[in-house]
Amino acid sequence: MGEKMSLLIINTLEKNDPLAKEAIRNLSAQTSLYTIFHTMEMKIAPCIGCNACWLKTPGICAIKDDYEKILKACLQHDTTIIISDTSLGFINYKAKNIVDRMLPLATMYTHIINGQMRHIPRYEKKFQFGIVYSGVVDMKYMEQWLERFALNFNGVSIGAFPIEKCGEVSLCT
Repeated sequence: MGEKMSLLIINTLEKNDPLAKEAIRNLSAQTSLYTIFHTMEMKIAPCIGCNACWLKTPGICAIKDDYEKILKACLQHDTTIIISDTSLGFINYKAKNIVDRMLPLATMYTHIINGQMRHIPRYEKKFQFGIVYSGVVDMKYMEQWLERFALNFNGVSIGAFPIEKCGEVSLCT
């Protein structure tokens, strides 16, 4: 058997939410190499679109809050899974803030890959991203969005899963 994948779990639900606890238990059971962030206990501001992470301090966000720990952890793990509730058929604003703040992982420069414009990655790392959601989503849109998000960060989508089915998430590639 090959080396286990390392996992970063970013939980945007309450730490004691029973569904979140069960999801974390199911996900972390797949590897001994994991880190969990409970973002409800963290100070994380939304991206302000200043582009400092591209222009002034490449790879470093201008906003100084608890998010920096998450960004560093993302670089140290093979797979990042965000646990989110939903709003209007999509991940909620807390999870969207997390995703938007990943901008420093890419450069401002773009190139064409397979006929599509993509950001040039800042790191040679191949990221894997997944979403575990509580609530109702437009699954077709969610899968398409997650796929395109992952591609922009030189990564792959491992999929979006209802929280009740998070046991179906496979970290092995």
